[in-house]
Amino acid sequence: MRSISCLLLLTACFAVAPTFSGADEKAGPTVESSAAEQRERVKRDLRALYTFTAGKGDIVQDQSGVRPQLDLRIAKLPAVKWKSGGLLIRSATKIRSIAPAKKLIATIKRTGEVTVEAWIVPANDRQSGPARIVSLSANPSGRNVTLGQDGKRYDVRLRTTATSGNGQPSTTTDKGAAKTELTHVVYTRDIAGNARIYINGKENVDKKIDGQFSNWSNDDHLTLANESTGGRPWLGTLQLAALYSRALSDNEVEQNFQAGPVVQDAAPQTAENHQAQVFANQVAPLLAKQCLDCHDSFAKKGGLDLSRQASAVAGGENGKAIVPGNSADSLLWDQIESDAMPPEGEPLTAEQKKLLRQWIDDGAHWSVDLIDPAVYANNSPSGAVWLQRLTVSEYIATVRETVGVDISQEAREILPPDLRADGFSNTAYNLSVDFKHVEAYARLAEIIVSRMDVLKFARKFSKSKKLSTDSTMRKFVAKMGKRILRGPLDEREITNFSGIATTVASTGGDYEEAVRYLIEAMLQSPRFMYRVENQQGDGTAWPVGGYELASRLSYILWGGPPDKELFRAAEAGELGDRAAIEKQVQRMLDDPRAIDRSLQFVTEWLDLGRLENLRPNRERFPNWNDALAADMRAETLAFFKEVAWTQKRPLADLFNAQVTFVTPQLAEYYGIEPQGPGLERYDLTSVAPRGGLLTQGSVLTMGGDDASMVTRGLFVLKDVLRGMVKSPPPGLDTTPVPSSPGLSQRHIGEQRIANTACGGCHSKFEPLAFGLEKYDGLGAFHDKDEHGNELRSDGEVLFPGTAQPVKYQTSAELMDLLANSERVRETLTWKLTQFALGRPLGAADAPIVGEIDQAAQQNGGTYSALITAIVMSDLVQTTRTEATPVEK
Repeated sequence: MRSISCLLLLTACFAVAPTFSGADEKAGPTVESSAAEQRERVKRDLRALYTFTAGKGDIVQDQSGVRPQLDLRIAKLPAVKWKSGGLLIRSATKIRSIAPAKKLIATIKRTGEVTVEAWIVPANDRQSGPARIVSLSANPSGRNVTLGQDGKRYDVRLRTTATSGNGQPSTTTDKGAAKTELTHVVYTRDIAGNARIYINGKENVDKKIDGQFSNWSNDDHLTLANESTGGRPWLGTLQLAALYSRALSDNEVEQNFQAGPVVQDAAPQTAENHQAQVFANQVAPLLAKQCLDCHDSFAKKGGLDLSRQASAVAGGENGKAIVPGNSADSLLWDQIESDAMPPEGEPLTAEQKKLLRQWIDDGAHWSVDLIDPAVYANNSPSGAVWLQRLTVSEYIATVRETVGVDISQEAREILPPDLRADGFSNTAYNLSVDFKHVEAYARLAEIIVSRMDVLKFARKFSKSKKLSTDSTMRKFVAKMGKRILRGPLDEREITNFSGIATTVASTGGDYEEAVRYLIEAMLQSPRFMYRVENQQGDGTAWPVGGYELASRLSYILWGGPPDKELFRAAEAGELGDRAAIEKQVQRMLDDPRAIDRSLQFVTEWLDLGRLENLRPNRERFPNWNDALAADMRAETLAFFKEVAWTQKRPLADLFNAQVTFVTPQLAEYYGIEPQGPGLERYDLTSVAPRGGLLTQGSVLTMGGDDASMVTRGLFVLKDVLRGMVKSPPPGLDTTPVPSSPGLSQRHIGEQRIANTACGGCHSKFEPLAFGLEKYDGLGAFHDKDEHGNELRSDGEVLFPGTAQPVKYQTSAELMDLLANSERVRETLTWKLTQFALGRPLGAADAPIVGEIDQAAQQNGGTYSALITAIVMSDLVQTTRTEATPVEK
């Protein structure tokens, strides 16, 4: 998700606001142009835009860029006159959308917000009806929204569940707002029901219009200068008309006013832009998957490096691999066409070959500095998660925060454990629900309700204690359900839940029993067990709704549901404003729940849960016990809390911070003099073997009893450097080779690297673990192993995307290299972003993740800076909708 950025000021040719001396034909609009600074118009969530610059014809084209276009047709062409920069309406006609505005309506219904904007010159101040300027309606008595003129006032009618089908009561400006001069009129209504009309950038009226848009008609046409069926004509000049699917802020309304009625045409997509997209979306992923195992900057088989443009065009030992514009003279194409490349596995398909040949013939355009295979490891589209089951820990937190019951022990005993996928146990596609889950949720709901004072809980939402089936019960269900299910209920949901009370009443039950069953049913509802989002749209990125964004923020920052303040902000429509969101994020980061959530991330990233099941060989490690495993876990979590929260240091400092927290037992195990009875803070400045995350037992134990160079090296490559390596061939024996006299784990690793069949891959990751050789399988430090082999701590790091490894002499030097590596910082950004979103990241996410990383580093690279950059980015602020067929 690109970040929702501040709108920029552009220098361009500014068309001075037209001057008018009336709206008759002779005194039509005139436009004077001069070089001046013109502010760019607000583009975010623009859904329809008409600029009246065609100059002729009966079609007014939609200039918003939204597809399909909502073009308008002028019913009576003689009734209008095209003028420079405007359309003069001289007599009654209607300018109506060719098709119903289904997509526009669906978008506005989804957000619950709307903005109607117009630059106009009324013909006179006596028009009534009100005379329709912009109308999304069916007829004079049925509409979704209408901006009109009623004499010397502007009037807006908006249909909601709290107003009439004709949008009454309306919102009306002060008398005298409608004048026969160029006027900028804007109507906004946010999700909290705040309706405002602005005249020339200044608020004129503020009114509360409650209700939702769920009763909007899906079949209305968009009509200008009249009602859809006629009968409410408006006369004057139209300079601009626009509709947004959200309420513009005061500043944005002012910005559009300052921009004026003249809109510069968007630059068409150039051939170069098209080629850049082809490369980024199709060619680069293909090269990453099929070619870079042998032809990256490190392997360079045949001297050919295809990871960068310069080296790819330069070619290798056999000549020019790529000749831009000429595939026939390109050795790469020759090898691919003959199926000589790739040498192993399936050859490229006919479509893939056609793509590469066309790309070369079109000039072999590159749009990235480095083809990074890690970017293309996952092919899922950006933002394609709309349903996400709560993890066990999120379920526990949600129950506790929602109804005040601690169900942690029972939930962990009854619910099936969450399984890891793509490095985390909160990965959405892996959070399925089977029959065991259904049984568990039913049993847990019963336990939860049995521990509640249901009448006390019910009083938060209704003072009534009567069991009824009337509107009182429906209101109670709506209010309580909104809290438990983290957002407003629709009419169907209210009816279904209210039916429970009806059933209880029909069987002689009382009010308390009905409430119990209602709460129990809601706790088993998919809307409680899942984080459900509305995915309906057009396949493009749409803003997240207020309540959905509240849940995203709370589960990312806290691992639980929104609190009262976040709900209030969602209800008030404040979560559509960037400054308000940032204020909420800062408040939430000051809450202890943010620290707890960050510790969940560390636990997941480092897979600390495996320590509970660690069962080393007792003969080799007689001092091992479960308490020691718990101490190692506690050390890492306390260490992270110290670096990230107490000292507020950059996250990359986790790799070389000279501090830790250990118990007396763990201190002795590490060879450190104990200095206190419990988990104490230790300065490691003078303790050479220790310092940094990779020297802690919780991480070192992933190497197994034999301190495997393979396992440790792969961890550093994949989880610290975000590097890629092929899986071993099928059938290959991957059983760890144990150390023996004269054969340390390092020697075993060097033999694999020297092996021509293995070295190509193993040379990329095993040297990363050489600096950790002096730590045994459980993290104890030795200069010699159990067989008397001398152990070393020197090695080299090959950072992905580079050609030459960087050598180090000690583990401390290795830690410093990692802490100062841009690649490591980027990996932390990718890991935390993946955990926050609950899904793997792909190429479509890469540009936004880059923006997140840059924003975080500019603010210190701390955990708070990084998580703030994540939640403020479009990966959280918007969602990629699912394109649904539009009814004809």
